[in-house]
Amino acid sequence: MGKCERYAQKYGANAYFVFRVLVGLLFLQHGVQKLFGMFGGVGSNGGTVQLMSLMGLAGVIETVVGIALVLGLFTRLLAGVAAVEMLVAFFKAHFSVGNWVPLLNKGELALLYVAVFLVVTVYGNGKWSLEEKLFKKEFF
Repeated sequence: MGKCERYAQKYGANAYFVFRVLVGLLFLQHGVQKLFGMFGGVGSNGGTVQLMSLMGLAGVIETVVGIALVLGLFTRLLAGVAAVEMLVAFFKAHFSVGNWVPLLNKGELALLYVAVFLVVTVYGNGKWSLEEKLFKKEFF
């Protein structure tokens, strides 16, 4: 076994825990920005979005998924939901501007989140999850 494999075996679970929590906290910021106007809010006036709108739905998904990832609750299912949301966001808000290059249409973050959420969908909660503590297993 090579050096990289030994490091991955030794530290992989802890690194994934940090990854899951950081992704959750970063995604949560997008949700609370939309729903509560935190971190500068949305739009030029720094406000919030209408709850009963597509952006409102995105804010709810981002807030719920962010909290769930931090806590380690239903991460596979919710990461799948978030990956779909980010694909919709990319095609609706970025690709539709007429440029297919993510760096130019400012869609690279949406696509990066798709990749991240696919990883979380595969790996699930990992260690230190509330779901494991409460239910003694991972549901999805």
